[in-house]
Amino acid sequence: MHILHLIYKIKNNSSESELKVDQMLLLWSCCNIKSSPVLTSLQQDHMEEQHALPFLRETLLFLALAGILIPLLQRWRVNQILGFLAIGVLVGPFGLGLWAADVPWLAYFTFPRRAGVAALAELGVLFLMFMIGLELSAARLWELRHWVFGAGTAQVCISALALGGVVYLFGNQLDTAVVLGLVLALSSTAVVMQLMTEQHTLGTPLGQSVFSILMMQDLFVVPLLILVGILAKGQTDGLFVLAGLTLLKSIGVIVLIYLLGRRVIRPVFSSFAKQGRPDVFMALTLLSTLGIAGLTAAAGLSMALGAFLAGLLLAETEFKHEVEVTIEPFKGLLMGLFFMSVGLGIDLREIAQAPLWLPLSLLGLFAVKALVLAVLLKIGGFQWGRALEGGLLLGQGGEFAFIVVGYAMTTKLIAPALGQFVMLVVGLSLFATPLAAKAGRLFGDWWEAHHCEPVGSLNSNMPEATAGLVIIAGFGRVGQLLGQILDTQGIHFIALENNARLVAELHPRGVPIYFGDAARAELLHKVHADQAAAIVLTMDHPASALHAVRAIRREYPQLPVFARSRDENHARTLKKAGATIVIPETLESSLQLSAFVLQTLGIAEGAAMQVIQDERERRIAALQVGSAD
Repeated sequence: MHILHLIYKIKNNSSESELKVDQMLLLWSCCNIKSSPVLTSLQQDHMEEQHALPFLRETLLFLALAGILIPLLQRWRVNQILGFLAIGVLVGPFGLGLWAADVPWLAYFTFPRRAGVAALAELGVLFLMFMIGLELSAARLWELRHWVFGAGTAQVCISALALGGVVYLFGNQLDTAVVLGLVLALSSTAVVMQLMTEQHTLGTPLGQSVFSILMMQDLFVVPLLILVGILAKGQTDGLFVLAGLTLLKSIGVIVLIYLLGRRVIRPVFSSFAKQGRPDVFMALTLLSTLGIAGLTAAAGLSMALGAFLAGLLLAETEFKHEVEVTIEPFKGLLMGLFFMSVGLGIDLREIAQAPLWLPLSLLGLFAVKALVLAVLLKIGGFQWGRALEGGLLLGQGGEFAFIVVGYAMTTKLIAPALGQFVMLVVGLSLFATPLAAKAGRLFGDWWEAHHCEPVGSLNSNMPEATAGLVIIAGFGRVGQLLGQILDTQGIHFIALENNARLVAELHPRGVPIYFGDAARAELLHKVHADQAAAIVLTMDHPASALHAVRAIRREYPQLPVFARSRDENHARTLKKAGATIVIPETLESSLQLSAFVLQTLGIAEGAAMQVIQDERERRIAALQVGSAD
């Protein structure tokens, strides 16, 4: 009857659009209509309607895992990257996903298909490269140039030669050996940086040298991407000519994007930063990252390379720290998604098929890279204990290996079996990194204790630590005067300012000023407030100063905070909020005028200054008593 009713509606000139899609499909199928343009169109539209949000189940599962996993890992003090790798292995197609077809309820808690997160994981790769570029400002590279371009280049070349030689000796093609040697020479920036951050070793001499070598490895990603693209084309005839032409083209594209980007990005960010809206910053950051990535893809280069260039361009601007703070939550999620997708591709059953070669390859990878790094760090001035510690810290394979090897497998540059084996070795090396780093640190401590030698000191080329740093919040007339005085005394300072126009004017002159709000804890962390000697608040707006004092005192209870206030009532409020010392601007101007008046009236200069000093101390003491009350 239902079919007859539908036929009746059609016979009475009812339009097809008035019928529900599922009713039309039922009618056509029951009438045994095998082929119809309308039927085909309706079927496609119906499928699109059912999949309006592709991979919705996988996305919801990942968000649920991230919401549960991240707090637990923080509580248990487990590296988040390793946690996402492990959970990817557990719930992936080679883990619990193997039984999803036999146990239906497991399908709701597993990823039977890696494609379910592959698209979003590519965004994680782009933001990984973007954050790497954001860390690599030209000024930072120049400060660490001897370690970056000296030790870093030597590490990549020597390690690649040794590891590639081993691959070639096992009967592989020369191009395969070259690619794998270069890929395995790189270490995991994400894992190592997070380990050093958790252990508070980034500011140590060893941490700075390790960071410098990681910067060189990250820079090496650019020529490696170009090389893989050339070899993947399979054109061995005239390889050097082709490589030279491709390299020139790539360099031209990179230089063009860089020069145009420098002229566009800063003015765009400066014009929109005046609104002070985080959503605007997020939109501009996404536009810069994905836009430049799209330009490099259109030029035949990698999108990851474009994201790297976007980070490098923003690293040269005064908005660097604000961008870091803005994208931090999304970066963590996308990075977690990327490493989870890596875990989804790890098949632990391969261990059973190669129970001897896998552990030997893992140990060999750490041994070669640790030995090369230890020798280079020893030449750089470290003692053997700390040198070996640094070598073990960088002994693992890098996350970039999964991208390059995966691409090389799809282009038949690397055999699938060999590629899977290499990715499994790299994945296991990431899991082994915390244990290797701890073993290296224990050996370094033991070496120093038994050889009675101090921690290896670097040569004069390593910049001084940031201890003694002064942070100036607000860089108007008072802040600028303070900055000039500190600069004449050789004291390093960083200024934070909300006025985008002022920042855009001073930053190109070499003034260490950045756009941002000093009340944001994330921004204070980015400028290393934990290592600062003091924070000085010189902003004009009373509410901003009060908000900043509260935020600073909440995050850094022991950090001295010196503040400028409008008047004595404002000074009492700042003192109650936790400021160490507060100086009302009206007080100093009044006292200086009083000193001139007293001297004009015939009072000796010394006596007049004593009177003014007594009055200053009395009023400051009164402020302290008032704030205590």
